[in-house]
Amino acid sequence: MLKVGIDIGGTKIAGGVVDGEGRIVEKLRVDTPIDTAVLADAVIDMAHHFSAHHDVAAVGVAAAGFIDRDRATVIHAPNIAWRNEPLKAVLEARIDVPVTIENDANAAGWAEFRFGAGRDVEHMVMLTMGTGVGGAVVIDGELFRGGHGIGAELGHMRFMRDGLPCGCGQNGCLEQYASGRALQREANAIADAGGIGAALAAVRAEKGTITGPAVSRLVLAGDEGALEALRRVATALGEACGGFQAVLDPELFVIGGGVAQLGDELLQPVRLAYETSLPGYGDRPIAGFAIAELGNDAGLIGAADLASAEE
Repeated sequence: MLKVGIDIGGTKIAGGVVDGEGRIVEKLRVDTPIDTAVLADAVIDMAHHFSAHHDVAAVGVAAAGFIDRDRATVIHAPNIAWRNEPLKAVLEARIDVPVTIENDANAAGWAEFRFGAGRDVEHMVMLTMGTGVGGAVVIDGELFRGGHGIGAELGHMRFMRDGLPCGCGQNGCLEQYASGRALQREANAIADAGGIGAALAAVRAEKGTITGPAVSRLVLAGDEGALEALRRVATALGEACGGFQAVLDPELFVIGGGVAQLGDELLQPVRLAYETSLPGYGDRPIAGFAIAELGNDAGLIGAADLASAEE
């Protein structure tokens, strides 16, 4: 059975036809329109293109934001002007197969659970380190959504009392300390301080800014300033994972997003902070850590797999 998965990002819409084994048969990408009506048209056009060339049973759409428990309405989206948007109804009115709406982090986490790094466990937490921190939780082989459909917003756990302001309207959320954006902020602070920040300061002087890829290149080159910036961000993530372990007791944490491309350079300080944050450490089972395997395709693969062919 073939299904379509469409992942709506802040800048790009990625869509694909996905088979029952999580393999992408065909894939497309287009820019994300700012106007919500034009955006809906782009999603519908993509679905029509795939349906014209493949026998498609259902369409799954992943988007950042709070999705209601019926997987039909976008209650709130951070980067798109959707507030209580009946997206499922809008799309199904012009698409001839059933449509399912899903949170983008849930979709990516489900893909890793089904076909990627988490395929051998039944209890998994995924954390995606991008602009913010996305979260997904799988318990007993089922995606956890909570009583209102908007559970597992792990990046918006309050990590620091009276901390940095977050785009969600609160202060001190985890994503302000453990995201790609946090890595850039720490790199800039270290550059400002001089000393081990000399290479970071040189990059900023040449390029005008310190990008995430620039920090990653310096990390892989062994630069002390970049490694310190990464250690700070990884420590925040690891400490949070210790808390998640106390509540959810997963077998595995899967780490995705751009920062995760650093592999063991990231995971080593994450594990250290996790272990030292665990209640009862030394006398209890601990979780494994793995880097996500499906990359930027995870959202569309998960959205397709979660799409229901039955109304």
